[in-house]
Formats: sequence, structure tokens, C-alpha cells
Amino acid sequence: MVDERIRKIAEILVDYSTEVKRGDRVLIHTHPEAKDLALEIYRLCIIKGAYPWIRVDLPRADYIFYKHATDEQLKWFPEHEYYEIQHTDVYFALRAPTNVRELMNIDPSRIGERLKTLKPIREWRVEKTRWVVFYYPTNALAQEAGMSLEEFEEFVFNSCLIDWRKMSEELKKMKEVLDRTDKVRIVSDDTELEFSIKGRSAVIAGGKRNMPDGEVYTSVVEDSVNGYIKYDIPAVLLGNVVEGIYLKFENGVVVEARAERNQEFLEKILKTDEGARRVGEFGIGLNYNITRPVKNILFDEKIGGTIHLALGRGYKKTRSRNESAIHWDMIKDLRKRGEVYFDGKLVMENGKWLIIQK
Repeated sequence: MVDERIRKIAEILVDYSTEVKRGDRVLIHTHPEAKDLALEIYRLCIIKGAYPWIRVDLPRADYIFYKHATDEQLKWFPEHEYYEIQHTDVYFALRAPTNVRELMNIDPSRIGERLKTLKPIREWRVEKTRWVVFYYPTNALAQEAGMSLEEFEEFVFNSCLIDWRKMSEELKKMKEVLDRTDKVRIVSDDTELEFSIKGRSAVIAGGKRNMPDGEVYTSVVEDSVNGYIKYDIPAVLLGNVVEGIYLKFENGVVVEARAERNQEFLEKILKTDEGARRVGEFGIGLNYNITRPVKNILFDEKIGGTIHLALGRGYKKTRSRNESAIHWDMIKDLRKRGEVYFDGKLVMENGKWLIIQK
């Protein structure tokens, strides 16, 4: 018997997140450990009259590729994957890693080179399909979060099984405020940062693309970021955990970068390309069912009472002009002695948004 919570998640992903309908071509991209959810999604899509198929990624395949691939292979463009995504209407990414550190010792430049090559596939998927990402609870993710598998399952399902339509109404209020805001100022004991979001377009993340969800994000005017920020939640990228990141910006560019742990990796990523030293996204976490970080960005960036700034690639729908092979979200917890100002007005204090919360 399939866990009833998995059935409910499948229904949300199919009926709400992607709105699968008759005739849709549906790619279910999964890891083996998420097979129960993949099959339940497959069943629901068949019942709706869609045309689903399942593609399974095996553990260790990415590691083997990055360890042994030649430069020529890193730059090889998989035409068959491009054809596949061009003939896909709905895309489910069901991630269920068995080792979150698998790529930790791979040179980031090799991964960056591959990401550049795969950019057309990624852009088509993001811009021209109805897609959603879900992290299925595994022992590896639970261990990373410092929980038992049962505790992590409860954490995941509690963060997902909520009224997403009601949540989206709250997010719309934040979008309306962001769209008429120019200057943003973030202040805490170790942070004093200011930037402009004038003329940019905020996007509601209410369970349509990520599950769990619960944020509103926009882009920043590329040369407007000035000041410094200390991130108190670990930043994770490609299996690498970087803690205690301090960044100083001048006219939009990172001019000083330090980390209490794994500074070498931070410096390598900043050298990926010119856009890697600029901010591509400003996001606000508004899912108050997520109360603690678990070293997984899909959850951590949604924590109610936090904000995040992503180095690198921005999203076209926010009118970002920053391009990069990377997109690295870094999260600032403002629930203790944190403040946010919009155009000089205090709008958030100690994690509570005064403009949308009573």
C-alpha cells in the first residue's frame, strides 16, 4: 500500500502544481527511491488522458561522468535530451538522492562547464514547460537535516500539505508591494545592505514550481547592490556546504568574500564567470510551516522570516539581466534582531512582515 501522504502529494503535483490535462506529454524524471511517488503520478496522468513516461537517473551516474569525462565529453550536447524536452508539456523532477555529497570532490569548473553546455535544455524546460520539483524523503536527506527518516518525512509532508490557494493569496500581497518598491535595505547586527528593485517584476512561488513552496522573488538592478551581508544559514551547492559567508558589494559586484568553512569552494564559484559575482535574485521566505534549515535549498529558502539573495543567473520573468552558469541562493535569517526597509519604511521586524501579517 502506498502511504496516503504520498497519494496526497501526487494529487497536489498533478492537479494543482502542473494542472495536467488530457493530451499533455508528461515527463516524470525520477530517482529510484521515489518510485512510489513516480508511479502514483504516472497513474493519475494516465487517468487524466495524458501521455506520461518515466525516466530514471541511477545513483553514482553523475559522479562517474564528472570523474572520467574528457573535455570533449563535458562539452557534448545531448541532442536526444533536447528533442525530449522540446516534446514535453509537463515535467516532474522527483529528486531522491542517496548521497548528497556525491559531487563534493569534483572540480566545480568541470560541473560549471557542463552546465554551460546544457543551458539550452534547462532554459527550454524552465520557460516552455509546466514543471515542478519535489524532494522525496530519503535517509541521505534526513541525515543531512539531522533527523531520523520518520522525522524528516513528517517535516516534508507538513511543509507541503497545506492550502496552497490560500497561501498564494498572501503571496500576491507581497508581490504587489515589491512591484511598487524601489530601494530595499536589509539590516541586522552583522548586515547593512541596500539595493534597488525598481522596474523589476516579482514572481509568486505558491506551489506551482517547487514543492514545498512559499516565497516571492524578484531581481535587483544589477549595479545597485552596496554594503555587506553575513549569511547565518549554511549555503549548499553541488554537495558542498559553505558556512558563515560574508560578502561585501560595491556597485553590484562582490569585492570581498569570506567564509568560516569552505572558503576555497566559495572563491572557485565566484570565478565561474562575470555574472557569478552579481546578484540575480532577491527572495522572501514566507512558509512558516518550515521553521528550521535542513541544508536543502528547496526547503531552506522558504523558511518564514528569512530572505535570500542568489549569486549568478537571474530569471527572465523577473526582468533580470544577469547571466551566469550558476545560481546560488544564500539565506539570511532575520527572525532575531533583523529588519527590512522598503523605500525607507520598516516593513519587516524580527521575521514578521508588518505589511501582510497581523
